[in-house]
Amino acid sequence: MKNTKGEYPTFMLMDFFKKYFLRGLLISMPVVLTIYAIYLVFNFLGGLLPWENKVFNILIIICFILLIGFIGSSVIANPVKSYFKDLLERAPLIKTIYEAIKDLLSAFVGEKKRFDKPVLVKVNKHSELEKLGFITDEDLSELGLPGGKVAVYLPHSYNFSGNLFIVPKENITPIDKPAKEVMKYIVSGGVSEVKHEQAT
Repeated sequence: MKNTKGEYPTFMLMDFFKKYFLRGLLISMPVVLTIYAIYLVFNFLGGLLPWENKVFNILIIICFILLIGFIGSSVIANPVKSYFKDLLERAPLIKTIYEAIKDLLSAFVGEKKRFDKPVLVKVNKHSELEKLGFITDEDLSELGLPGGKVAVYLPHSYNFSGNLFIVPKENITPIDKPAKEVMKYIVSGGVSEVKHEQAT
């Protein structure tokens, strides 16, 4: 039986379902996935120590990290750092892994942040293809490379990985936007909105 607009109730019900179900997905999925990611981190950290109470385990880990941070900023840490450095010198492979992880973390949360210069990179002279990335090193003399080139990190979309490219400076266009907004835009595959504010 048709309604006044000539539509069958079944089709109206399907339209209603599709419209609000998809809207519900858009609202709920980011929340659910964020909570799930926090849950996974909570479970992982809570399982690092032998006690059954995961909240207690996490509090112990936080206190331990705070203590390490405090000691690492004081004179007391110098002998420990020296001893640890000697151990790393005897194990070159472990040293390489340790220093790479340390430098990566420092690039994100350290005093000398490296992912703070968003740029647009022209892939080559014969193409209009361009990619978003971050300048991580402007002086490549230690690598024995000629001047006029910089290191640019190009993150992947929907992933926490990327590639490092060495490109001519003339192929670089600075982007006057906050680095975190550009990173979010890249990781989201271009669907996240970039806030219109000056880069800091």
